[in-house]
Amino acid sequence: MNSLINASPHPKLSFSRLPSQIPSRFLSSSNQVPCLRRKHAVGRLFVRSDAAIDEVEHLVYGHSNPSISSSYRPNEIPKPNQTVLEAQARVCTGPEQTRPLSEEQAFKVLDTILKSARGELKDEEVSKAQLGAFFAGMTIRANSFPEHTQWSEGERRAMDFFWPRLLHVLPQDIIFIADPEGTIMGSGCSIGPNYGGDGIAEMRLVGALREVLAGGHLGYEEVQGVLRDVLPLNSDDVGSSSVNESLLAAFLIGQRMNRETDRELKAYCLAFDGELGPLPIADVNSLTHYGEPYDGNTRFFKSTLFVAAVRACYDESSLIHGVQWMAPKGGITEGQLLKFMGANTHLSPAHAKILLEDENVGFAYVNQKEVQPSLYSLIGLREHIKKRPPLATTEKVQQFVRAKGREAIVSGFYHGGYENSMLMLMKRRRVHSGLVIKGEEGALSMTTKSRAANASKGLPVNHCSGFRSPRLDVLTDIDGISRESFSIDVNAEDYGFEPTDTPRTDRSVRKNIELGLAALKGEKGPAYDRIVLNAGMVDHLMGCAGAEDVITALDRAREAIDSGKALKRLMSYIQSSTKVL
Repeated sequence: MNSLINASPHPKLSFSRLPSQIPSRFLSSSNQVPCLRRKHAVGRLFVRSDAAIDEVEHLVYGHSNPSISSSYRPNEIPKPNQTVLEAQARVCTGPEQTRPLSEEQAFKVLDTILKSARGELKDEEVSKAQLGAFFAGMTIRANSFPEHTQWSEGERRAMDFFWPRLLHVLPQDIIFIADPEGTIMGSGCSIGPNYGGDGIAEMRLVGALREVLAGGHLGYEEVQGVLRDVLPLNSDDVGSSSVNESLLAAFLIGQRMNRETDRELKAYCLAFDGELGPLPIADVNSLTHYGEPYDGNTRFFKSTLFVAAVRACYDESSLIHGVQWMAPKGGITEGQLLKFMGANTHLSPAHAKILLEDENVGFAYVNQKEVQPSLYSLIGLREHIKKRPPLATTEKVQQFVRAKGREAIVSGFYHGGYENSMLMLMKRRRVHSGLVIKGEEGALSMTTKSRAANASKGLPVNHCSGFRSPRLDVLTDIDGISRESFSIDVNAEDYGFEPTDTPRTDRSVRKNIELGLAALKGEKGPAYDRIVLNAGMVDHLMGCAGAEDVITALDRAREAIDSGKALKRLMSYIQSSTKVL
């Protein structure tokens, strides 16, 4: 499993020839959306704003199809065993969401684990991270979950049958995770109670994990200490520590299953602040940090990149951060959109500062690999634990560049309750405004779609909560700040938008770009409306200058598009990002 560590999502690029037959409708066209063309001289895709998007699915971009989000998965990461991964999706979740396995399912999973431990599954090995996550889920369910999400009778019968066999082939760290106190399996095994780990970092992790496996919680300093001890994983740096992936996987999934406390989330959020040194300070009047879910969108149009181009037209700078690809969804990300269009996606915070200050650009994207390498080292492990760890929440509330002027953070959420925790973290960041949005797919994009009468329980899509400060000066002390809190369910029809279904992209990077570029060229429709809605409403809710009236804010966003300024900003970014290095 060493290949899980520090896997690069940026495989070397190699290009084959364009398809010999390209439909003429994609090659003509001043009246079409901008296209992506292949430039042989530099071996890179670059954007032309005077033609339609070429059909480039057959380019070799380190993968077979660079227009599909799943093709951006790092090749270096070994794939998890699918049988066990499906079981993890059921049992490694919350106290009310867990779905116990049937007897047939449990027998199949444990038989797979036994065969893997015996070395009989050469091409489908169950990784140590999977074993750690699966058995942590089973242990926490047995120790602390409500009766209806504890072990089923079928799970108990399967475990009674397989555990005596597994004891002979599983390593001690897995046996500890499965039965830390020697009370769950009824085997009288003393390995769990006596297990202490190997080395100082692992000993601290094991001590914290005992509390987590019992359903308990940890203090702020304890969580930070563990994270700083063990990350980055498998680093070549002198003095870095190495721990069993099984233990760290159990720790991460266990904290999420126990529903993290605010102090635990704060520890995850702040643990690696300043990892690369002091943050650069951009000379901009307003900066919004966009925290999209790092695992992207799999179904619907993703608008944030295009929104950033719109807002830059009236001096509302945006810093988007994320990764090229992330489990569990492995969906479309801003990194993929920019990489596909030929932009540089390897910017440092200092490079991002330059683009934020550029009067022809005004927004930037940074990749976690460059700006928080310790957390990025978990990319492989995160796929193998299946469910989102606490980091999936806290990485959305980060700052990689500061501003001389006003700062805000906006982020998406899905599960109810996390909105309050995220706003707490935003206040801890001492920003003027904070906004969390329940957008489609848990992202931060609001929709113009009408809410169905039989909508799911909980907060509806387009729910927004946040705070804003009326003061324009830079915050220097978190205490005593005058903040106005708000909560609103945004109904796009109230602001003159026609109800429309959100365009489907279904993992197609190319289609998402087509929709966004067409909208920035002024083509009216659902994508255009979503960009306008999300730009203007965010400006209004965060108290941005000139957006006090929501209709005025929306009209300002429309003007930025219809004038061609937003498209020009995006084109400038793609070109300028390749020149800052």
